[in-house]
Amino acid sequence: MTVFVQNLTVNTGEDFSRELDILSADGSGGVDLTGYSATSHLRKHTDSTKHVGIAVGITSAAEGKLTLSMTDTVTSTLKPGRHVYDVLLTKPSGSKIIAVEGNVLVRPGICTGCF
Repeated sequence: MTVFVQNLTVNTGEDFSRELDILSADGSGGVDLTGYSATSHLRKHTDSTKHVGIAVGITSAAEGKLTLSMTDTVTSTLKPGRHVYDVLLTKPSGSKIIAVEGNVLVRPGICTGCF
């Protein structure tokens, strides 16, 4: 498995959701994630000690499909600008691997509070 780079855009004050496919190194298909667990953090920069958790759901373990999500309550706490994130997979054996990483552009909501 190689590290997949996926950049994201998140609007503050909105629910966020993105589906990802974890592919084998040769790109021939999804990695079987049966028995794996996953976590994800969003930080302002890689050395930052503060982070926001991104929920990770394994939506189809056999096909290597994940969903990243944050509620509007969480995204409303984010400061606009560039951030970084990654997705850490824990294998059934206990070993860990970064499967996805990238930049996140957090955009301020223009209509926050309009509803």
